Amino acid sequence: MQIHILGSAAGGGFPQWNCNCSNCAGFRNGTLNAQARTQSSIAVSEDGEHWILFNASPDIRAQLESFPAMQPGRALRDTGINGIVLMDSQVDHTTGLLSLREGLPMDVWCTRQVHDDLSAGFPLFSMLKHWNGGLNWREIEASEQVEFSIPCAPSIRMTAIPLLSNAPPYSPRRDNPHPGDNIGIFIRDIGAGTTVLYAPGLGQPDERILGWMHKADILLVDGTVWHDDEMIRQEVGTKTGKAMGHLAQSGPGGMIEVLDTMSAGRKILIHINNTNPILDEDSPERAELARHGIEVARDGMHLDLSGYK
Repeated sequence: MQIHILGSAAGGGFPQWNCNCSNCAGFRNGTLNAQARTQSSIAVSEDGEHWILFNASPDIRAQLESFPAMQPGRALRDTGINGIVLMDSQVDHTTGLLSLREGLPMDVWCTRQVHDDLSAGFPLFSMLKHWNGGLNWREIEASEQVEFSIPCAPSIRMTAIPLLSNAPPYSPRRDNPHPGDNIGIFIRDIGAGTTVLYAPGLGQPDERILGWMHKADILLVDGTVWHDDEMIRQEVGTKTGKAMGHLAQSGPGGMIEVLDTMSAGRKILIHINNTNPILDEDSPERAELARHGIEVARDGMHLDLSGYK
């Protein structure tokens, strides 16, 4: 199994186009030791040729161009995308579907709640019907007792785990989330025996998700903010990380404490907000992560797990 990180930032990317916080301004003027990042998405493959796209960010075109496997050139019109999995219905994880219209129809796996949001409040499924029939919905059941697979990768089995996180602003379940609004995916390579938990929207770890985290060889989880009130401190927003559905890394019960209890061989943060000090590779926060054995995802990071175990 291979995992390629197409994008590692939270909504807006880094630097964010309209932001002059210390991180974004420092990157632009060359005083910050950091790498630019597009909005979060990964691709997973069993054979390195057929890829499952997890989330479709607004930066999808640039992300596909940056990864040659996504344009294998086997025919006049071609793509390496052989299925799409949506973790939620947030704008920064779904808007890229509009940019894939030339390649439709495509099969999209998501929960009923996500499909409902993307058929009404943000009606991508309805809009894209006008391009070769649009998106073919394949329902994901958010149940720990159900595994599913995608035809292009039969040896990769997945389990959708409901996460305690908020629904998007256009959802009727905003501030009253239901199981299935946001999921983590436990990925199991039945050939190699390797397991990965991908949860870019992990907001409130409960006993259920903690149990799955303990099972994973590799953790690829939410790294949005360092401080819960980070956007308020930097005067670029009024919401806390918790209100947005994200768990801060620092402080009691934060993501660092959670990851310290895990035995995974690699612990990687993804979905990094432009305000997060861990983007600065010389920051004390970045050094603290290193002391805890926690990595920060970057665009283009590639994990080849074929010989991991």
